[in-house]
Amino acid sequence: MPGILYLVPNTLGAAELAAEGAPHPLDAIIPREVQSIAARLDYFVAENAKTTRAFLKLLGGSQLLTRPIQEIAIAELNVNTDAAALPALLAPILEGRDGGLISEAGVPAVADPGANLVRLAHRHGIQVRPLVGPSSLLLAVMASGLNGQSFAFNGYLPTDADARQKRIRQLEERSRKEKQTQLLIETPYRNGAMLEALAQACQANTLLCVATDLSLATESVRTQTAGQWKAALAASKGPDFHKKPTVFLLLAE
Repeated sequence: MPGILYLVPNTLGAAELAAEGAPHPLDAIIPREVQSIAARLDYFVAENAKTTRAFLKLLGGSQLLTRPIQEIAIAELNVNTDAAALPALLAPILEGRDGGLISEAGVPAVADPGANLVRLAHRHGIQVRPLVGPSSLLLAVMASGLNGQSFAFNGYLPTDADARQKRIRQLEERSRKEKQTQLLIETPYRNGAMLEALAQACQANTLLCVATDLSLATESVRTQTAGQWKAALAASKGPDFHKKPTVFLLLAE
C-alpha cells in the first residue's frame, strides 16, 4: 500500500531562533500538529535541499525529529528537473513510505514546481495531504484591501521593458473588465524596477499594493494608487524592499 504524500509548509524567510524560555519561532507560523507530522518524516522532495535542511534544523528545536538531519533523505525537484525524473521521486512513497513535498518558501505546489509531482501522485492513487502553513499570495490578498472574491496569480512578467509594459497594461485591462485583483512577483533584486514599471504603465487611479517579507519581523504592506506611488518614487519615498521577497497586486477601478 502506498504511503502518504504530505505537502509540508515552510517559512517565508529566515526565522530568528528564540531566546531561552521564549516561544519557538515556528509556533507563530506553522501549527504544532503540522510540525509534528513534518518531524516524523524521513523522506522529502524539496525545491532546495539546503533550505530544507535549515527548516529541519529549526523544526528540530521544537519537535523531536524521527532521525538525525543527516540521515533524512532529501531529493530535489526544481524548475530544472526533467519530467522523466518524477516517477523516481515518487518511488519510495509507492513502496509504502510517507514523504513530504516542501518548497523553498511558503506552501508547496503553489507558484512552485512541485505541482507536477502532486499531479503524478494522484494518477498513481497516492493520498495527498496538504498541511496548513503560510502562503505569501493569500497573505498579500488578505492584507491588500483589494478584491479577495476574484484574483489571479500571473507569476513573473517579461524582463524586457517594452514587453513588460505591454503585459502590465493587459493585466490592468483584465482587472478593470473583470473587477479582478492581479498578483505578480519579481526576482527580489528587481523589485524597484517592477514598481517603477507598474506606476508608469497603470492609470493614475489603479490601486497598487506592495507586500514585502510577509509573516517576518520586517513585514510591510502598503496600498496606494499608481499616481501616489509615482509621486512617492519621484520623491525617493519608495518601500524598503530591495532583495526582499515581495508580492505585487493591482486592481483597476
